[in-house]
Amino acid sequence: MTNLGIPDSIRACLFDLDGVLTKTATVHAAAWKTTFDDFLRRHQGGSFRPFDPVADYDRYVDGLPRADGVRAFLTSRDIRLPEGRPQDPPDRATVNGLGNRKNELVLELIKENGVEAYRGSIRYVEAVRAAGLRRAVVSSSANCHDVLLAAGIADLFEVRIDGLVAADRKLPGKPAPDTFLAAAQALGLPAAQSAVFEDALAGMDAGRTGGFGCVVGVDRTGQADELRRHGADIVVRDLGELLPPQGA
Repeated sequence: MTNLGIPDSIRACLFDLDGVLTKTATVHAAAWKTTFDDFLRRHQGGSFRPFDPVADYDRYVDGLPRADGVRAFLTSRDIRLPEGRPQDPPDRATVNGLGNRKNELVLELIKENGVEAYRGSIRYVEAVRAAGLRRAVVSSSANCHDVLLAAGIADLFEVRIDGLVAADRKLPGKPAPDTFLAAAQALGLPAAQSAVFEDALAGMDAGRTGGFGCVVGVDRTGQADELRRHGADIVVRDLGELLPPQGA
């Protein structure tokens, strides 16, 4: 193992954004809760059961492309909606309409509160850069670039494969490994020499099925065992734990 806590064979590090690099997973969870709770109140009336921003978020929407998350959660409640169109307004009861409402709320929250990066994660990425390893961000978010800029960390990464790139290239989102594989390819390295850093169960699945050399699970919500079951080789609470103690 290197002093980065990963195998010596790793030459590229592929980082998820929300929950790994930036404290935006809670923003997404809050936006999903508002979106789904408003919809469920109208749809279910007196039998309304709210969206759980921890259990439902982790199980159904975390790490997935927006429309996939809408479908997965509504299916768990035995609700089917028409797909609609990507440009559907946020008040329309379609898969795309609900997804656009959620995105509208995320942008409002980011504008109001800004974006904070995890200090341990940034120390780790800086150490990865100093060691000469290649670096990419892999996110299902269409707002990835704006979040990186808001957090002041865009210059740490050579490649960005996000929701916009995935849509343009027609890459299936997580749990499929295609976006991570595209990042490794863009860096000129095979999956076997690349490490995936994720906090979502869907991201663990992508790392496991993609044949990556190492899959690191970041446990922000107390789901270490689930991360391991879904394919994590290493689980940490923060990427800073992978580094030698400061001053050592």
